[in-house]
Amino acid sequence: MAIPDFQSCMLPLLRLIADGGEYSTNDIENSLAGIFKLSDQELSELLPSGRQKIFRNRVAWAKSYLKQAGLLESPKRGVIKITSRGLGVVSEAPVIVNIKYLYKFSEFVEFRNTKSSIDSSEEIKSQEITESTPEEILELAHEKIRSELAQELLVKILSCSPEFFEYLVVEFLLKMGYGGSRKDAGERIGQSGDGGIDGIIKEDRLGLDVIYIQAKRWQGSVGRPEIQKFVGALQGQRARKGVFITTSTYTTEAKTYAENIDTKVVLIDGKRLAGLMIDFDVGVSVAASYVVKKIDSDYFEEN
Repeated sequence: MAIPDFQSCMLPLLRLIADGGEYSTNDIENSLAGIFKLSDQELSELLPSGRQKIFRNRVAWAKSYLKQAGLLESPKRGVIKITSRGLGVVSEAPVIVNIKYLYKFSEFVEFRNTKSSIDSSEEIKSQEITESTPEEILELAHEKIRSELAQELLVKILSCSPEFFEYLVVEFLLKMGYGGSRKDAGERIGQSGDGGIDGIIKEDRLGLDVIYIQAKRWQGSVGRPEIQKFVGALQGQRARKGVFITTSTYTTEAKTYAENIDTKVVLIDGKRLAGLMIDFDVGVSVAASYVVKKIDSDYFEEN
């Protein structure tokens, strides 16, 4: 069964605690997971940022909205309990409890209208159709911006010269922590007669080992023959490690070959290259920065 959206968690949550007992966050999550028949894989799925589990995030927002409507309360930290109003809702046996339903309670209306310039009817309509929590909306928007930026990066790279691409490759490897100085890292870049090797970079700042680089500013897929040629060049240098970087993609045969040889060869395609450039600020700059904060529960603990 697919992970339910946060609004779908509201009514089952209320029914779950309708006996009037006190329930911890873990109790709620485990019981709801059983109700929705979620697998271990589904329970381990993370938000795009990788910092929080999707189901836990959705249950948290379901609890938060029910609290704002006065249907449940927290008698102590990490514990929730249904209120008399919540019991009344359960006794009414509604078909669904969602954001639109919660607008029947004045406290929730006040909560939603605080610092909001959106007309309440429009807000209800927009929230009815969304299945995402605020964090999911924010992270999905970030992923969309990131994806579009990655595409722009690849277009920009393809418009540059092959020499600049080789420079760019060494630059982003340096940003990732490889090599020492730019001069040392770019040894042999752009020289001919290297047998398929475009450059050499130190694996670490001490130069304990070196990594050989091949950079291909291509639009067509890189096949097995190109990888074999690179591996042959590595063996000619008695090298053990290599990185093959392209602006395009690799064929299945190329990937399989690289995975099954003794020489360690890492294949980086255009999508991964653009992602790494974004992560390590190569060719991009910060346009805006947003900090998401949450309540510091320890601050409000009274001794």
